[in-house]
Amino acid sequence: METLATTRMSSKGQIVIPESIRKQLNLQEGAQFIVVGDEDVVILKKIIPPEMGEFDALIRQARSQAKSSGLKHKDIDSAIARARIHK
Repeated sequence: METLATTRMSSKGQIVIPESIRKQLNLQEGAQFIVVGDEDVVILKKIIPPEMGEFDALIRQARSQAKSSGLKHKDIDSAIARARIHK
């Protein structure tokens, strides 16, 4: 279901998302967005944080790949130390 509404930008650059749109998309206070602008088009895309289960799957995959490639904890510690030096 698509809802059409209009809004205005304030002098501070703030735009109110109309209530009908907020309700339709279940937008809550503090919601974060990616903003894309191109010519006369502005797009807001709600940022949806990944579930912890998604991180767990990525961690399992990374550990499996590290193990199969022979990567050791000391290799990781060394890489982190080198990166911190170059900050």
